[in-house]
Amino acid sequence: MININLKNFSISNNSPFVLIAGPCVIENESHSLMIAEELHKICDDVGINLIFKSSFDKANRSSINSDRGIKLDDALKIFEKIKTNLNLPILTDVHNEDQCNQLKQDSIIDIIQIPAFLCRQTDLLLAAGSTNKIINVKKGQFLSPTDVKNIFTKIETTDNKNIMITERGTTFGYNTLVNDFKGIDIMKKYKYPVIFDATHSVQQPGGMGDKSGGQREHIPSLCKAAISIGVAGLFLETHNDPDNAPSDGPNMINIKKLKNLLIQLKQFDDIAKNHA
Repeated sequence: MININLKNFSISNNSPFVLIAGPCVIENESHSLMIAEELHKICDDVGINLIFKSSFDKANRSSINSDRGIKLDDALKIFEKIKTNLNLPILTDVHNEDQCNQLKQDSIIDIIQIPAFLCRQTDLLLAAGSTNKIINVKKGQFLSPTDVKNIFTKIETTDNKNIMITERGTTFGYNTLVNDFKGIDIMKKYKYPVIFDATHSVQQPGGMGDKSGGQREHIPSLCKAAISIGVAGLFLETHNDPDNAPSDGPNMINIKKLKNLLIQLKQFDDIAKNHA
């Protein structure tokens, strides 16, 4: 298995799972710091390594009228405060080569994420790989598990093997995603860390007409299923008031419910990793 070293811990399919968590999109500095502080406390109490995530730009919103977020420069100032105050690794997504080039010399962002809809964009993958940062690729809703090999091969041509792949469901009919958990085992055969995105797996893309819907009540069950198989990490978007969040509220978990869920998942993970 491939191990990716990040600060004081490593990420692999055989190691205790890491949590990638945060609000879908940056709303403002105070909200981001509040969520990051609460996540840090929860994970410290439970004993789980945390990577803070949030998007600065939601370039794939359903409607032209939807709020997209803030500029990358403004986001970096917020991420820097989180990194400095809480000593947390930071993940954010990119949408074009210019953003990758801007982050190339940056020391704030540890992990660059490629959105699911862009996972086959060769130039974007190469630009991300060339940053020499860790690259987390969301597996497209339209890809089979075996298709991810081509993603790995593209990024490997940049001499960067710090790659993670994230499962986030497969399109089934209209406005519905399903999870085929065989896919996790298939993707693990490529040795790179496999992350499971439980919150986007319950998303209903475009399900509310001009925005996406979701069924957050199913998040705990999907988390337990994925952790029981054995994954390198869990991706969860969380918010203090999901019903009024500006993006992806229907598929975000309320942060007040997160600690109890993580306590259960840590027990599932211990069993899965000890019997691998």
